Amino acid sequence: MGLLKHLLDIKSLTRDELATLLINARSFIEVSTREIKKVPALRGKTVINLFLEPSTRTRTSFEIAGKRLSADVINISEGSSSVVKGETLLDTARTLQSMKPDILVLRHKESGSARFLAELLGTTAVVNAGDGMHEHPTQALLDCLTLWERFAGENDSADDLTPISKRTIAIVGDVRHSRVARSSIYAQLLLGNTVRLVGPPTLVPAEFADPRFLQFDSPAGEAAVGKLSVHHSLAEGLEGADVVMCLRMQLERQSDHFIPSLTEYSRFFCVGERLLAKHCPVGRRSPLRSPMALDRSSPTRSPTALRCEWRCCLHCARANAT
Repeated sequence: MGLLKHLLDIKSLTRDELATLLINARSFIEVSTREIKKVPALRGKTVINLFLEPSTRTRTSFEIAGKRLSADVINISEGSSSVVKGETLLDTARTLQSMKPDILVLRHKESGSARFLAELLGTTAVVNAGDGMHEHPTQALLDCLTLWERFAGENDSADDLTPISKRTIAIVGDVRHSRVARSSIYAQLLLGNTVRLVGPPTLVPAEFADPRFLQFDSPAGEAAVGKLSVHHSLAEGLEGADVVMCLRMQLERQSDHFIPSLTEYSRFFCVGERLLAKHCPVGRRSPLRSPMALDRSSPTRSPTALRCEWRCCLHCARANAT
């Protein structure tokens, strides 16, 4: 696999590219367990985190990852940039590129903004940290890494993705407005998993299972035949699932009333212990981003704890490609 210059989405990745990123990311987990969490992999490299949308976990994990790899990290938020004075995204990015950064990590409210910059900036690698309702590729890769940590056995090879292949993944909640859901769908299909989208018809439209939604000219689309379905019954969607991924309500992106009320929504689509115990095999479920701690006794590290390891891998890949 050739080195990727940018990471803009999951949809355009091949399975081999996805596997290589995950294998490299897993190798960085050990770094964060050291007393001195520092390696010289990005010494002399400059990373700019340009976050023009609110973020706590993603921005912090990118910053920590860059610093643990010895990169020079600069953080820019919307309030501290010239965007508030009317400067365009392209003008801002070109100004930053003139300072010769190696990596630009972008979060933006407009879909397609990361690809827009990647096509117009000549030398700087662009990483999409979430663009509108399009994709959030690093979050989907993080979830894949979390699943690998959960399902891998002690004797499994370090580069064997079999433990996270041929699984049934239920994604529950506001799929319509979630960029994480879109990236996760593509990633799980590339791994050979069956994906169920679960929620009310207003938040999980039936057309999400239509081949045109996945664009079958993409690697993920080609892998999706017969493996993506929509369920408007929570019990039906969870039945026999290996993994349950709970999405939050994306209220900041909703332009209309998609549910009668949060109380009514939670009555029919809130994932709880009893429902999981009834429909999912206990010991095989791995809830991610759930509002509840569903398996407190599990030794598996949380998705938040793995964020830095994943971003460490990502920074190394981008820097080596430039």
